[in-house]
Amino acid sequence: MRDRDDQGLKAENTRKAPLFTVKARARSFAFALDGGRVLLTTQHNAWIHAVATVLVVIGAVVVRVSQLEWALLILAIALVWALEALNTALELLADEVSQEQRQRIGKAKDVAAFGVLVAAMASVLIGLLVFLPHCFL
Repeated sequence: MRDRDDQGLKAENTRKAPLFTVKARARSFAFALDGGRVLLTTQHNAWIHAVATVLVVIGAVVVRVSQLEWALLILAIALVWALEALNTALELLADEVSQEQRQRIGKAKDVAAFGVLVAAMASVLIGLLVFLPHCFL
């Protein structure tokens, strides 16, 4: 059985990759944006991230943060959004595999959620480091 699988992989690797087309790239972006829509319309934590993102951007404009501070805030925001998206993708896949309670799937979901929590806590610390000096100086 393994030989047949290996042969299938070899045959697959010899195929030419599809040509780059603007239409295909546009479709990829459309799929990605649809993923963002799914994230925002199905995940309550994404709503919290959205509100926090808007408040941080407004606060940064109001206190006129520096270029470096903008970079730090953007990285923190992007990290939280990226991990929330990956966490949601993992949860959706896990739920597709099995709707019943399974210990290892539950642990995988918990680990992914922990990743989002760590990013969110780090983002709060970055926010404090950026905004507190503007509030008290």
